[in-house]
Amino acid sequence: MSETSAPENTALGQAGGAGYAGDVDVATAWEGVKSSANALLVDVRTQAEWNFVGIPDLSSVDKKPVFIEWQVFPTMDVNGSFVDAVTAAAPDKSAPIYLLCRSGARSKSAAIALTQAGYAECYNISQGFEGRHDAEQHRGSTDGWKARGLPWVQG
Repeated sequence: MSETSAPENTALGQAGGAGYAGDVDVATAWEGVKSSANALLVDVRTQAEWNFVGIPDLSSVDKKPVFIEWQVFPTMDVNGSFVDAVTAAAPDKSAPIYLLCRSGARSKSAAIALTQAGYAECYNISQGFEGRHDAEQHRGSTDGWKARGLPWVQG
């Protein structure tokens, strides 16, 4: 994969006109962040989630996630400064951006907003950090960043 190329094969397919580059699974996102020098991982969860649930650890590839809330805790109103904050952190609108939330819903909305703001490669990490519920209604054990064994640390 070149510095600015999209994943060869997104795990869940392209968005097909859905307003962003497409959905990828966590393994594809991790490979994209590792293999592209200008790729970014933007974690759009809340500060409470970063502190209490954990965060992706990109130190093995000499990177750090960008932390910008899509919705502001505790009201969960959409962060009106989200696009401006991403632009300040990531001015290169051609860089691949992988967006992560708990389970893939907020990050999809964020990917659409960034695409509308002119970013070319915004990918929703569809399984999120914790993934879907397991049989006991817990997250973090069936899929997602943590369950797939990707690097993370407790906040």
